[in-house]
Amino acid sequence: MIVGICQIDLHIPNNHSLKEKRSIVRSIVTRIRQQFNVSIVELDLQDVWQSSCLGVACISNDSAYAHRQLENIVHWIEQKRPDVTLVDYRIELC
Repeated sequence: MIVGICQIDLHIPNNHSLKEKRSIVRSIVTRIRQQFNVSIVELDLQDVWQSSCLGVACISNDSAYAHRQLENIVHWIEQKRPDVTLVDYRIELC
């Protein structure tokens, strides 16, 4: 069993309140959860208006598939969410 985890750091430049940030993050989390069938949550920076740190986890029996799945999520954010800037991401396989 392979567990893939990815930490994604985002910057939300045009955000002006925590309420607006939560709406954006909730939308991203919901869409990724539905489209990729992974576990995802906001890990850190909940009280920072323009930053977010997401954690994604997937389980597979193939390490290449798990890595590809997490890479696809990162690319989805870059392509489908022009309102956020992907600052950094890290993928680990266990």
